[in-house]
Amino acid sequence: MKFFDAQSYPYPSRRNAVYARRGMVATSQPLAAQAGLQILQAGGNAIDAAIAAAAALTVVEPTANGIGGDAFALVWHGGKLHGLNASGPAPRAASIDAYRKLGCDAIPLYGPLSVTVPGTPAAWAALARRFGKLPLTKTLHAAIDYAREGFPVSPSIAYAWQTATKLFRGAFKGEHFQHWFDTFAPQRAPRAGEIWRSHTHAATLEAIAQTDAESFYRGDLAERIAAFLQQSGGHMTAQDLADYAVQWVDPISVDYRGYRVWEIPPNGQGLVALIALNILKGFDVSDRDTVRTLHRQIEAMKLAFADGLAHIADPAHMRMSVEDLLSDAYADERRALIGEEALLPLPGVPARGGTVYLCTADSEGNMVSYIQSNYLGFGSGMVVPGTGIALHNRGNNFSLDPAHANHIAPGKRPYHTIIPGFLTWDDRPIGPFGVMGAFMQPQGHVQMMMNSIDFGLNAQASLDAPRWEWEKGLRVNIESTTPEHLYRGLADIGHDVFWSNNRIGFGRGQIIWRNEEGVLCGGTEPRTDGAVAAW
Repeated sequence: MKFFDAQSYPYPSRRNAVYARRGMVATSQPLAAQAGLQILQAGGNAIDAAIAAAAALTVVEPTANGIGGDAFALVWHGGKLHGLNASGPAPRAASIDAYRKLGCDAIPLYGPLSVTVPGTPAAWAALARRFGKLPLTKTLHAAIDYAREGFPVSPSIAYAWQTATKLFRGAFKGEHFQHWFDTFAPQRAPRAGEIWRSHTHAATLEAIAQTDAESFYRGDLAERIAAFLQQSGGHMTAQDLADYAVQWVDPISVDYRGYRVWEIPPNGQGLVALIALNILKGFDVSDRDTVRTLHRQIEAMKLAFADGLAHIADPAHMRMSVEDLLSDAYADERRALIGEEALLPLPGVPARGGTVYLCTADSEGNMVSYIQSNYLGFGSGMVVPGTGIALHNRGNNFSLDPAHANHIAPGKRPYHTIIPGFLTWDDRPIGPFGVMGAFMQPQGHVQMMMNSIDFGLNAQASLDAPRWEWEKGLRVNIESTTPEHLYRGLADIGHDVFWSNNRIGFGRGQIIWRNEEGVLCGGTEPRTDGAVAAW
């Protein structure tokens, strides 16, 4: 692994890569990382640590995830990689006709009609049952304590909180949105360093812990969620929650220069990252900072998104197989479309969103790549009264076009943006990686893999390096730390380049690699309040 102990690339960074042996937790918020590390030190494994960190993030980073969101995980355990799909389906009463009768031309971004069944609490319970050593009453303890006793809000989260509050005061119309303000901004959003606490969050997390999430799906919490959504004009019922179950799935992968890059299969968009890598492996891209390399990366990403946005849906409704989309013959065909100039506009308009990604590792060899989200920050704006449960708005990703593979239907899961990644070599785990941020995520995965495998950057340097994001058509956002000759060179060959100072918009990632001796190398996102807690 030439990228394990490589010197950091000369990009601005707040830190070096972190090395440890007994355990590691990398998250976007230091208190969540500490929650996971405490579980490792108390006898838990990497799976228990991931649950602890994930639960803590619903409290300490509510701007990007919550109890009422979805989750996915890739878990290395027992010498094998396991996939968990804990995304939720549309309610049984949700159909194209139901939305049309309400006058909708598209699924609303906010409000009760955007809410699908949340999967996050079920993910925690399923991971604990199958792979964990400790009960949820132990792993959720830190999250409950942060909620009840309070915690100082970190700077990046304070900024996102204030931005969202300003947006929502203008966007939220209707009494059912008042509970969001009552919970998260009764007078104003908290500032950096201010203590924020929520007894309702603590009580809900306690109920989830004590019942292994049964209360959320078949108990008091389920009744309250369903009643609130029904009263607000939504489709979800208590039966929709009671019927929910996570899915254990076989991860999908491609060979990339001898390594295997793994993703969750559809309905997640990890397939987009694999399509792009399958195209790119046919190019010589040994030099990172050249116009040709960036051009080929961007063009491959456009082609991958064109396929992903057209075909990814609930697997039962896909009209093109994963195997066909990842075949070498199809990659050759798509690669041949990449010339010396930018392609014309392609379908799809990627948008930024709110998600948390974390990864963990322990001394037993277990490793977890975990991601959960409410989508677009705080989600739907619907907070169940007296619970602190902010419900996500994943229904917004459905189409109302009956000809589209991703059209809404009862019990169907939507195209999903959140994706965990994992890297192996010769059936040996190298480790988990991920980059949060809606449609930036597969683009971040491709850049992290190429930074590591092609360009030899270590875990931290791979995250520090400047990023790009294809947005739509010929539009490409380039991080302002990118050398100017690359910016100008891309513009010269037809890209509509925007030089951006919005570092959060380029995603937020975490990486943990393990070498042959069992030493762990961790990197965390410099664009937010990231932390690697090591032991």
